[in-house]
Amino acid sequence: MAKRFERFRKSQLVIPLFALALLILFNLIRDPGFFTFNITVNNEGNSVLSGNIISILNSASELAIIAIGMTLVTASSRGQDISVGAVAAIAGSVFVRVLKEHTINWPIIALAFVCACAAAVLCGVFNGTLVAGFRIQPMIATLILLTAGRPIAYWINGGATPTVESPLLGNIGSFIPGVPIPTPIIIVAVFAIFVTLVLRLTNLGLYTQAVGINEKSARLNGINAFGMKIVSFMMLGVCVSIAGCIGVSRMGLINHETLLLDIEMDAILAVAIGGNALSGGKFSIAGSVIGAYIIQALTITLYAMKVSSTAVKAYKAIVIIAIVVLGSPVVQSYLLKLRNQLFPKRVKEEKQVYGEA
Repeated sequence: MAKRFERFRKSQLVIPLFALALLILFNLIRDPGFFTFNITVNNEGNSVLSGNIISILNSASELAIIAIGMTLVTASSRGQDISVGAVAAIAGSVFVRVLKEHTINWPIIALAFVCACAAAVLCGVFNGTLVAGFRIQPMIATLILLTAGRPIAYWINGGATPTVESPLLGNIGSFIPGVPIPTPIIIVAVFAIFVTLVLRLTNLGLYTQAVGINEKSARLNGINAFGMKIVSFMMLGVCVSIAGCIGVSRMGLINHETLLLDIEMDAILAVAIGGNALSGGKFSIAGSVIGAYIIQALTITLYAMKVSSTAVKAYKAIVIIAIVVLGSPVVQSYLLKLRNQLFPKRVKEEKQVYGEA
């Protein structure tokens, strides 16, 4: 038991799970009914699940998906992409442009998504080439599309903000008839499982970590560092296109200025809260997804406490700084030394257990 506890203590999931536990405990004390589920009837007459948990999982869907791609980029390039919100606007604009030119049905929606995905992946290749080929620091390289992305999205639809009304898009952005769980939650679950399987059944995860830990050593071992960085940015492009299309489906229109605005900062924070080093290397997809839900849970909690929308970001910043600082190697090392000093007998017993093992 002690050995398992020690292994868990060193896991990357300690920080996000600890932060999540604190949020749950705080909300249970503040409002015991915060985590209750309800079954309600929506506008289409379908019975659906509702409640704070469903709201958190649903609202954080786009952030969770982008956090997956941001994790891979961070791990391989040792930096972050700050253009994901703008690229999502480009992908969403392409998605709407294709839908507006055809009668909306499932094949056309699939075609529109493929086109949106292609546009976002091309943006990823552009960013990846600047980072991997020209050795530009990721935040500086992606600053280009951060600045130009939304104007490009605005230009794609001729300077308009067109609406796309269709029950099929409503199914993507809200509920599928007969399914009580919001569709974005299902999309996140399926996509996260797919990415996890890809990383486990191939060498992609291992090579990504190797390039991030030591690029020179990775090259000496036959790993194409340039290619791995490009692939990670392309995968982020896929994540961004999915998030952008979900955002458009929720609203039924493309608003170039507000679609996933400021989501890049939340995505970076989700990666950090997830226990991933922003300097690259070893990563945890599960940690980043949990980090995304922690950020949304914190937001929902603050709104439930009647905190004004203008002050929410300040409160989030304070809490997130505390979480990141507590998870830093310096603080963890200090806490471990303090624990050894306060409980020397327990430390001795653990060493005896490990010795017997």
